Amino acid sequence: MDYSRAIDRLITRQLRDWDLAGRNYAALAGVEMRRLELGESTIVLQYNPARRRSSAAAIDRQSLLSRKCFLCCENQPVKQKAILWGERYKIQVNPYPIFERHLTIADLKHVPQRLADRVGDMLSLARALPNFVVFYNGPQCGASAPDHAHFQAGAKGEMPLCGELTHATTHMLADGDEGFIGYVDTMGRSCFTIETSTQRAAERYVLRLLDLLPVPDRAQEPMVNVLCWWDVTDCIWRVVVFPRRKHRPACYGEGEGRLLVSPASTEMGGLWAISEQKDFESLTAGQLQALYDELCMPRQDLASVLTAFYQRWDYLQPI
Repeated sequence: MDYSRAIDRLITRQLRDWDLAGRNYAALAGVEMRRLELGESTIVLQYNPARRRSSAAAIDRQSLLSRKCFLCCENQPVKQKAILWGERYKIQVNPYPIFERHLTIADLKHVPQRLADRVGDMLSLARALPNFVVFYNGPQCGASAPDHAHFQAGAKGEMPLCGELTHATTHMLADGDEGFIGYVDTMGRSCFTIETSTQRAAERYVLRLLDLLPVPDRAQEPMVNVLCWWDVTDCIWRVVVFPRRKHRPACYGEGEGRLLVSPASTEMGGLWAISEQKDFESLTAGQLQALYDELCMPRQDLASVLTAFYQRWDYLQPI
């Protein structure tokens, strides 16, 4: 199946027939934008009031149990349509977009958000959707529905990181015939980057990297945001893993001196959707750097991960 054409048709029809999606995508076309420089990276701020729903989402256990899951078919509007992807997922237009083309790719079953057994699915999705960057938000890293497994995808050209990564200063950690793992710390936030021409190697490297990252108490996986896309020019997968240590900043909230921001993969990728006008107008590069420093894994903890990486070098080599 040609998913690119099917998605084009889906988006066109949903914006025409589903009034909520039509209004929000029309509004997105006129949003205000600001750009700030942070190390080797450009951060794009987008004033997007419709994203308040996500930024303010309550994800504590009691709140999740008391609300109807908006990713389950039986709770979705009649006008919200889907394309089946394999036997496990449905692809839908995200009605609260950050990108001009913004998709949600959810499991057909109501099962918790967890990446370990879905890395191959993420890579396959990226290959099938070459004009998109596919991303995963961990349960405590920006996912507004941590109780229902899902990915998202956005137009690749609108995610700053996708264009910047090839020029970023990268420290090589492991290199082999099937690809490499590197480490980048010059873009205002640290990340691991994987490049490979084979899905087999990409999946293995991601899983082994996840195995080295710390898992918080009572959690099922490390705190991460993951971005993945297929580079059509070089015919390789690019995967970027951002280790996190915190879900929301200490200043999270509404009112004077507070910021209603709940950073997830898009923010790690350099695109910040800001729902409050005062936050959009006042944020500085220094404040963004402080937010990244607070939310992302600190360098001293990353150093221990790198040490474990080198100690287990043979473990990380392709089989």
